[in-house]
Amino acid sequence: MIFDDLLLWADSQERSGPENMAMDDWLLESSEKPVLRVYRWRENWGSLGYFGKIAEARATFPEVKWVRRWTGGGIVDHRSDWTYTVIAPAREPVSKWKGVEIYRAIHQALAQALAEEGTESSLSNGSQETGAADCFSNPVGFDLVDSNGRKIAGAGQRRGKFGLLYQGSLAMPCGDVASEKRSVKFAKMLSNRTEKASFEAPDLSAKIADRYAQLSWTGKR
Repeated sequence: MIFDDLLLWADSQERSGPENMAMDDWLLESSEKPVLRVYRWRENWGSLGYFGKIAEARATFPEVKWVRRWTGGGIVDHRSDWTYTVIAPAREPVSKWKGVEIYRAIHQALAQALAEEGTESSLSNGSQETGAADCFSNPVGFDLVDSNGRKIAGAGQRRGKFGLLYQGSLAMPCGDVASEKRSVKFAKMLSNRTEKASFEAPDLSAKIADRYAQLSWTGKR
């Protein structure tokens, strides 16, 4: 297990791209325990990694709005995915692991949760890496691929003074009931003890306006 204790937040409120990113920021800065947040998007949003190019994102999915993540990784169309974030405060051992070890461990836990749904997947060895900007067209090492070798899960991560921010996407959207069950299974694969929780964030409008809603942030590359 990666964690001894984990808070599971099935965030049922649909949020814009900037609001979802600001919410993850706030959780990272304020959480005293590890958190698994599973969440939704309001309207048509995509996200691109911190080093991604906005022109490539717009050319690949021209019909969506874009927000830039703090984490790395490719571009993701969130109209057709299952999105989650793992927060690990700086004192958690996992926040000191090598990036590749974190990536492998979290995706192994997700693969176990999916197996309980009846979906078989495995960790990619990176041999099919394409370099494509689209996350799900570029299976890098330790991504999840299905039995046909198609990438179904990827993620980006960032570590700083507050700890680990890990933002993941699974190309298997599902309804409310199935999402709740998947969230619980995933949390149990990540931790020895899981507690359901909900959070009331403070006013995030300043954080949204100062960074994630700024064209200078989203279009910086």
